[in-house]
Amino acid sequence: MGRKKISTTVYITPEQDARLKALNQVTKVPVAEYIRQGIDMVLAHYEKELPGRQLTIFDLPIQKKESDA
Repeated sequence: MGRKKISTTVYITPEQDARLKALNQVTKVPVAEYIRQGIDMVLAHYEKELPGRQLTIFDLPIQKKESDA
């Protein structure tokens, strides 16, 4: 089962439920795994918005020297 997981409630549309169940029938991957993967995609997409994220050198604005201006 891997890492420890916590239980939560998520409300999805009937269409999402039907499509996830159909996908599960074909792939045998649990619906919960697809939901976790979706959450990981959203977190990756909004990585820069997360508080406490350490900046890298690539996040810093480029400043020109006065002699370059």
